[in-house]
Amino acid sequence: MSKHLFNKLLIKSVCFTAGMLLIWIGLNSFLSANIWDGMTISKSALTVEYCEFNNLTQFFHQRINTYSNLSYFFFGILLIQIAREDYKNQNKKLLNRMEQFPLLSALTGLCFIYLSFGSAFFHASLTYIGQRVDMNGTYGVSITLLSIGIYQIFHKIHLSDTAKYIWIGSLVVFIIAFFKIALLISSSILLPAMILSLTIMNVINYFQFRKERSILLAILSFVLIIVAIKIRTLDVQKIDCNPYSWYQGHALWHFLTALSSFCSYAFFRFNKS
Repeated sequence: MSKHLFNKLLIKSVCFTAGMLLIWIGLNSFLSANIWDGMTISKSALTVEYCEFNNLTQFFHQRINTYSNLSYFFFGILLIQIAREDYKNQNKKLLNRMEQFPLLSALTGLCFIYLSFGSAFFHASLTYIGQRVDMNGTYGVSITLLSIGIYQIFHKIHLSDTAKYIWIGSLVVFIIAFFKIALLISSSILLPAMILSLTIMNVINYFQFRKERSILLAILSFVLIIVAIKIRTLDVQKIDCNPYSWYQGHALWHFLTALSSFCSYAFFRFNKS
């Protein structure tokens, strides 16, 4: 993919995200906070887990933590556009294996968008179901990225079109099943295990294709997630916390994890120029 085309896709993603921001601003301005009445409150809300003030009079109970989920939306739109371009170029000689599997890029992009709305739902409502959807979206992104790693590492295995459809269908079923699976294993164990697994896959695939892979993207992905975890921890511990500030550590966590996840995707999807 040329830099010109990629920049064009970036601009389109910015425009889509700006449009979604306006929609969210409208929702927060005109909808009543009473919409969430009757829904089970999350443990996170009861314990005041995050620094940002829980404004129960607004539709978005945590305004900054809600809006920051547009980071995931931006990258989701970008990935779907990349998938669309890959689909259009199916008959051309392809340099990267991911270009031959646009459905996997599309599903990853949809998971980013799913996480965007799921996490926004949680921070807007502070409900238990919102928290469950938020976590399922998080696992959805992690699962699709891990599947990309597996697909690239086992590059000698050729997948037919039928096999690719089965792969995508299985991933969707698995992500849905994670609504229940996630309740069996603590996220403090499961998420780090997924992050570590993805990091190991990055390392393996780098040594498989040193000339094609960008070690910078792999390192950046890892560093960003470590920084994000540190910032989230400080936010939960209420260190340097201002509940009414425009700066919120958890909002920055959203941005950094979105960027880290995209770097992991880009590591597998793009070859060094």
